[in-house]
Amino acid sequence: MAEMLKVCEIEDGIRLMRWFARHFPSMPNKDLYRLCRGGQIRVNSGRVQADKILHTGDVVRIPPTISGYTATVSRKTESGERFSLSDLEVLRKCIIHDDDDIVVFNKPAGLAVQGGTGIRKSIDKMAAALFPYAKIALVHRLDKETSGVLVVAKNQRAAQSLSAQFQNKTARKEYVALLNGNVTPSHGIIDNYMIKGKVFDTPERVNDGVGQRPQRAITEYKVLNEAGGCLSWVLFSPHTGRTHQLRLHSAYSLNAPIVGDDLYGYDKPIACGLDSVLMTNNLFLFAYKITLQHPKTGKIITLRAQVPEFMRPVMKFLEFNLPE
Repeated sequence: MAEMLKVCEIEDGIRLMRWFARHFPSMPNKDLYRLCRGGQIRVNSGRVQADKILHTGDVVRIPPTISGYTATVSRKTESGERFSLSDLEVLRKCIIHDDDDIVVFNKPAGLAVQGGTGIRKSIDKMAAALFPYAKIALVHRLDKETSGVLVVAKNQRAAQSLSAQFQNKTARKEYVALLNGNVTPSHGIIDNYMIKGKVFDTPERVNDGVGQRPQRAITEYKVLNEAGGCLSWVLFSPHTGRTHQLRLHSAYSLNAPIVGDDLYGYDKPIACGLDSVLMTNNLFLFAYKITLQHPKTGKIITLRAQVPEFMRPVMKFLEFNLPE
């Protein structure tokens, strides 16, 4: 008996021959052409050719004669990584904007942006599998532990435009964070230097032992709200993009590490008796908004992400909100 398989959203726009190559990789192309000519393979009950373009919701008839071929439910990138369709569907649900030039994700905490040794899942590799016809390129980064807006280019022209905007500081990133401590003054600009997880007021006579000098790190901040004099809800606008910049500036420059930061938090206990409310392994740092110029249209666009699930009950309990 024939099987009916539905084309999912992450397969929208794929040709029938490539769809079969992914679901039945051991099936020879000559068999596909023969079955299409004979009407045994159909889409939405109609006869088709092997180069037909499929769309979300299309129903493909799988004849019983190919049931012996090995089926697969994964997608492989050019560099060889393979991800299940369920993995890619999770990432697809994180998309907050998508067009021919850019795709914007609400990155979940715990998912790496860039692949590397020991990292099986990452945004760059999974996006390449999700958009196999695009030339995926990262144009900025978020820490693995940080959630929120992440912009990814889908072609070289967009990558060049966006990279220049982030480098020239014309793209504006805004974060909110819950800090474990009372921040004074309530607003200001932090301007110092960083190297290998350390912060210095000046760069003189400081290096990493092999001659590398600290990099300047500038962050604008504003306290939006506070709770009991021991928790601060802070808006960050980084002017530079150093590794762990906001986490280091919070812990060392403001003396109030971000809640959930097990790297720079010094195991500092939560005051005010709110330990039970804040019990989490997640970092309370959220990239909630980015404003930039679209690489193709030239229009200024603002992209916002929804607050991650783990932050919502805490924000509700403390009556904290996102800024406009």
